[in-house]
Amino acid sequence: MPTFFDSTADAAEASEALRGLAHASRTFDQPAQMYGVLGELSAGMRSLHQVLGQLADVHERMAARAFNDDGDHAAGVRDALVTAEELRHSARLVDQGYDRLAEGFAAAGRIAWHLEPAVEEAAPSRWINVVFLQGDEANRALRILGELGHVDAVDYLAQWDYGEETTQAALENGYVYDEPGQGTNDRVMRSGDYALVVNPNVGYVSLLRRHSEPDAVAVVDEPSPTRDGPELLVSYSSPGAPKHRDVPQSKASRSWFEPAKITAVKQARGLGL
Repeated sequence: MPTFFDSTADAAEASEALRGLAHASRTFDQPAQMYGVLGELSAGMRSLHQVLGQLADVHERMAARAFNDDGDHAAGVRDALVTAEELRHSARLVDQGYDRLAEGFAAAGRIAWHLEPAVEEAAPSRWINVVFLQGDEANRALRILGELGHVDAVDYLAQWDYGEETTQAALENGYVYDEPGQGTNDRVMRSGDYALVVNPNVGYVSLLRRHSEPDAVAVVDEPSPTRDGPELLVSYSSPGAPKHRDVPQSKASRSWFEPAKITAVKQARGLGL
């Protein structure tokens, strides 16, 4: 309980209370409770502003009693006045923070929290194949997956994604699926609009991209980005991941889109056309 007369004890209690609040506010069983917390924080910030101003005043009033550790009075006065100025600057910043908190508090008061989240109907979409690697060609992707995780493996394989060119090739060749990973032993890991599919039994890795159906895509007349296709997650940029020039080149005898052994693997996955 606050003493209202012992500044040291009350400061220690305020610090401990904030520590407790920092721990307790990690989760809220009832979102509506956050509004009350914001109100209490708003009052606390007003008090903090007052405390900082009062501490600044005392440092100025008692500057005549200030010395440094070596007994230098001039240095003590100088530090007391610097302290007062910095405390007043802190109080002004708290004022700005209070204004922002007040805006958030007002906005929070307009929220009506429901017991269940809104159910939004997802736009119809399918998955198009970006790249399929098997055997030795899959080794690097599998190594990145094992050492750095699926996000970096997706980052590496996305170098084969040429945006609209990849989409059209998949549509023309029929490499479009309702869901990624339809084989019995397929492992599917998703990252943004990409899905990484790995089958350790057959020994292949593939990357698919979500493709919205044409009637679900709004046409926006905007300049195309330098690189078509979905934007990657903030890239973790796998150490040692290849640059574009390191991507294996296609052989003249087959499409880059379909390695030579894809037919057998498609049959194993039950994906034959």
